[in-house]
Amino acid sequence: MPEFVKVAKVSDIPSGEVIGVNVGDRRIVIANVDGKFYGIDAECTHQGAPLDEGFLEKKVLTCPWHAGDWNVETGEAQGLPVSGTLPTYKVRVTGDDLEVETPL
Repeated sequence: MPEFVKVAKVSDIPSGEVIGVNVGDRRIVIANVDGKFYGIDAECTHQGAPLDEGFLEKKVLTCPWHAGDWNVETGEAQGLPVSGTLPTYKVRVTGDDLEVETPL
């Protein structure tokens, strides 16, 4: 059975914003897209940029270093200079808390 850990409060992430959280030895971006929360790995595959410093527009997270785009729902790259797919993580709301499924 999956294990979830509390990482933030719902109020910590306004709609259209992201934060970075540590879950075990992973850094994960939590994105709020119109009240729905998504979790995606926080390290860009291009040159290791911290995606929690990126910019969110709808479901697209833009890398702060070289403007590569990632879909926060699927983890898929949206074009050069990034490629591939980043791991994604289930995020659930429990009361006022945001919880992320722990990475395997």
